[in-house]
Amino acid sequence: MYYTYILECSDKSLYTGITTDLERRIFEHNSSDLWAKYTKNRRPVILVYFETFENRSLASKREIEIKKLSKIQKNQLIKKQD
Repeated sequence: MYYTYILECSDKSLYTGITTDLERRIFEHNSSDLWAKYTKNRRPVILVYFETFENRSLASKREIEIKKLSKIQKNQLIKKQD
């Protein structure tokens, strides 16, 4: 299973990514200097949104769609999940 996710950073910016393990990936964003360049200086980050997919291809396509959204549209997406 793959996840497409949105994190809210300490500066209120939003980061979108994909992973197979949400818990591990959030930990990496908050603690690792590897694979977390954008979030490294914006810690802590919190998970605010995620979707599940059967394969990497679908998750990647959704990641691209979300990255094209404006911040307002991303916030609306996040609010719909609540």
